Amino acid sequence: MDSTILLILLQDGAVNGAIYALLALSLVLVFAVTRVIYVAQGEFVAYGALTYAALDGGQLPGSVWLLCGLGVAAFIAGLWQGRGQTDAGLLLRLGLETVLLPGAVALLAIWLAPLKPGMLVEVALTLAIVTPMSPLLYRIAFQPLADAPVLVLLIAAVALHLALTGLGLVFFGPEGFRAPAFSEAILTVGPLTIPGQALWIGGLTLALMVALFGFFGRTLTGKALRATAVNRLGARLVGIPTERAGLIAFALAGFIGALSGVLIVPLTTVYYDSGFMIGLRGFTAAIIGGLGSYPGAVLAAVLVGVAESFSSFWASAFKEVIVFTAIIPVLLWRSLRHGSTEEEE
Repeated sequence: MDSTILLILLQDGAVNGAIYALLALSLVLVFAVTRVIYVAQGEFVAYGALTYAALDGGQLPGSVWLLCGLGVAAFIAGLWQGRGQTDAGLLLRLGLETVLLPGAVALLAIWLAPLKPGMLVEVALTLAIVTPMSPLLYRIAFQPLADAPVLVLLIAAVALHLALTGLGLVFFGPEGFRAPAFSEAILTVGPLTIPGQALWIGGLTLALMVALFGFFGRTLTGKALRATAVNRLGARLVGIPTERAGLIAFALAGFIGALSGVLIVPLTTVYYDSGFMIGLRGFTAAIIGGLGSYPGAVLAAVLVGVAESFSSFWASAFKEVIVFTAIIPVLLWRSLRHGSTEEEE
């Protein structure tokens, strides 16, 4: 292997690692705030990619109807959970968040989709369609189980992943889709040829990481999420609404997943079930990083991307095996170092 091939592999690994870093951050965020291992995070990558590809083709994406269905289901679930309460303000807010907002997004998509309004509007509309699905799913699947053990939450997350995969087949079909790159520009640095889409991925990933750092460090909502992650019971005692914190965490995860899908669909053909393998790589990075450390998750994601790139070069048939096997020694080392711990009540 010469230096040129080495640099090309490192470049590919860094680009892939940037996407995995976003997914790892969202997984760490959701787990820290809600104790949910969000197995279904990868589906939002696929939904974001396929929704953007449909809009780019001037078609109304099937995810619009899924959003409306989830909104109605979340409204019914909210009414059932709050039965016996007659607070008109709470009912109005529930209806606004679960029915009116998804309905407004659906009407906007129906109007704009045939017009092919351009890249920026299509990206914004994709995020507006896919992002709200995540907090709606939290209301339906996880909010009623907020006090359940982690194992129960994991089983619910796996069931949600399977359901979303099946719904993806229903609403998007079995065909794969791609979309045009954000930019056709090419940057040449020595022996490297860096496409414009890779620059978009790196720039947006870095900008989002900086934004998340400022959000958690400078805003009251971000500090409330950090407090919930450190001690849910203590946060509840000082007046932080932990259910609202869960909704915000899931909304951020949905946004990150949808954005990741928009970024990767110009680089590879995405199918309805492609999100699982992509999300699994982000999950691997989150586990290697400790499932509680944001910097550790980012560093591990870059390492996973580089390991995948070199594995593709040397043993492409076994690249998934090599990448996912890396998690085993990490888990063994942590189990030997820390031993067993009691789950927080």
